[in-house]
Amino acid sequence: MILIGEIRDEETAKIAAEAALTGHLVFSTLHTNDAPSSVSRLVEMGVEPYLLSAVVRAIVAQRLIRRLCIKCKSKVMLDPKKVEALQKTYKVENPSIFKPKGCGTCNQTGYKGRVAIHEILTINDELAQAINDHKSTTELSIMAKKGGFKSLAYDGYAKVCQGITTFREIDKVALG
Repeated sequence: MILIGEIRDEETAKIAAEAALTGHLVFSTLHTNDAPSSVSRLVEMGVEPYLLSAVVRAIVAQRLIRRLCIKCKSKVMLDPKKVEALQKTYKVENPSIFKPKGCGTCNQTGYKGRVAIHEILTINDELAQAINDHKSTTELSIMAKKGGFKSLAYDGYAKVCQGITTFREIDKVALG
């Protein structure tokens, strides 16, 4: 097993890919906006697509978002059509949408602590072939979503429906 703090340059990217090709399990970090764009970032760093498609098994993207203060968050009443849409889209039975209020516990911010949102891009045979064929980040994202991939925004909005955070926080962190 090899742990690389961060892949920042061509040399490190190529060494990581070659180590994975020789059977080592390689973990590293990489600065990108989302999991699918990690592929193009590594290609930009000089890793050949055929090599990436052979060695990458999964890519995880994550962001920290502010958690609503449990002492003062206040429930938002939604239109029944909006509730139905949220239930259908995010598979949540009873979406509980809250907004920040502010109290002494959270220093009047309405938020206390953080929670992670994630997306996990698992590289299957179809995606490996797409990487090998130099498909764009957009094309990879579309293919992944057809296979069940859930984006950072999706995970974030699911957490909104669970009363953990707000739409505004997700819009700022996952989309902004």
